[in-house]
Amino acid sequence: MSGKIIFAIFIGLASGIAVGGGVVAFLSVLGIIPRLTQLTKTMKMIHAYEWAAVCGVIAGAVASMWEPVLQAPPFILIPIGLLCGIFVGMLAAALTEVLNVFPILAKRIGVEGKIVYLLMAFVFGKIIGSLFQWIYYVNL
Repeated sequence: MSGKIIFAIFIGLASGIAVGGGVVAFLSVLGIIPRLTQLTKTMKMIHAYEWAAVCGVIAGAVASMWEPVLQAPPFILIPIGLLCGIFVGMLAAALTEVLNVFPILAKRIGVEGKIVYLLMAFVFGKIIGSLFQWIYYVNL
């Protein structure tokens, strides 16, 4: 094997370990999965959440290596996209609640009494950014 291939293998392995360590720290140190089950009042299903996270990581790793194309009609893809969006939104909500992001940010930028406006700015920014992406970058 040439030195370039060995170096690429080393970089790939080191990058995977670094990203994996970050994900494990994110999920375990911050307690994202237990907090998500508390928010949804489904503490009895914590093992299902954990297995879903593990299966999602494995499926994501396989998909990133094989780059599969899902050829399905819109009536199947729309619910899948909706469920993915709900999961990401709930995960983000759990993270922001655990870290108390919004009160700290509001205090730092001096809008303590107007957190609702701050939240609405984030919501509308996300909506406009998503629309921009879908209008200009999808199906190019």
